Amino acid sequence: MSLSLFIVVVLMLGVIFVNGWTDAPNAIATAVSTRVMRPEAAVRMAVVFNFLGALAMTLINAKVAATISNIVEFKADENGLALVTLAAAMFAIVLWAVAAWYFGIPTSESHALIAGVSGGAIALGGFSAINPNEWVKVLYGLAISSVLGFFMGYVTSKIIEILFRNIRRSTANNVFGAAQACGAAAMAFMHGAQDGQKFMGTFLLGIYLYNANMVNVAADGTFAIPLWLIVLCSLVMGLGTSVGGYRIIKAVGMDMVKLERYQGFAADAAASLCLLISSLTGIPVSTTHTKTTAIMGVGASRRLSAVNWGVVKDMVWAWILTFPGCGIIAYFMAKLFIMIF
Repeated sequence: MSLSLFIVVVLMLGVIFVNGWTDAPNAIATAVSTRVMRPEAAVRMAVVFNFLGALAMTLINAKVAATISNIVEFKADENGLALVTLAAAMFAIVLWAVAAWYFGIPTSESHALIAGVSGGAIALGGFSAINPNEWVKVLYGLAISSVLGFFMGYVTSKIIEILFRNIRRSTANNVFGAAQACGAAAMAFMHGAQDGQKFMGTFLLGIYLYNANMVNVAADGTFAIPLWLIVLCSLVMGLGTSVGGYRIIKAVGMDMVKLERYQGFAADAAASLCLLISSLTGIPVSTTHTKTTAIMGVGASRRLSAVNWGVVKDMVWAWILTFPGCGIIAYFMAKLFIMIF
């Protein structure tokens, strides 16, 4: 194994670990904040369902992985500069994600991945390295995760309020306590399905740049994802989830909106459905954006003032800055890595 490939593998595992550390807690944030599940139990459940989601969706439909691996073009070269550039992009993503975690801001690890890989590719091959046909799917994902997430959260909450308006509060709390546990499991499953594929696609891209013969390419030109990679990514993501994440749980599940149990279920159900639609159509969306905008929609269904718009503003700024911020860091890191290696 070359030094460049070793660095890429280590940094890629680091990015997956940080995703489990910073992104996966979004899936269980509402269940913890409404006291349906204890943090320890919720984390264990998230680890299991992250793995199941990554496994099941990859076997059924690996379109998201294909989109990510084709979003930029790293041309293989004799000097191995493409692999060095990819390593620099992974390093930039880790820096960005750790900074976001430190400040407790649920930034999108998915968008950091896309921005980092794009910034590195531009540093190596200019803007012609960007594949616009695949990149446009990121913009579709922004609309789905933001607009559709908010709308479905709003509508789902309203429907539940109408259907259960004559039900005793204690009965409703018992019903939605169990329902929300299932909703959190569904969110963890879909997080694995979406984010797991993104990292698998990038992981295989690194191996392909090192030696194309080490990667199986399917008949349609996409990477065939091996079972060992699904297991590896799921385990590392689960390890990251088990290590940390309370800051993100607090920001998403407690600070932004004070949720009741039925509202927590509405947010989980709405976000899970959005993620399922996106995964089946091969559109890479941010699980963070989808979950947080669904929570905003749920809060707004009660009244606009129920949403802490100060916290929302911080999140939105983090989302806006992720693409240029992480992309620029990756660009300069790529230039630095090329000089060093």
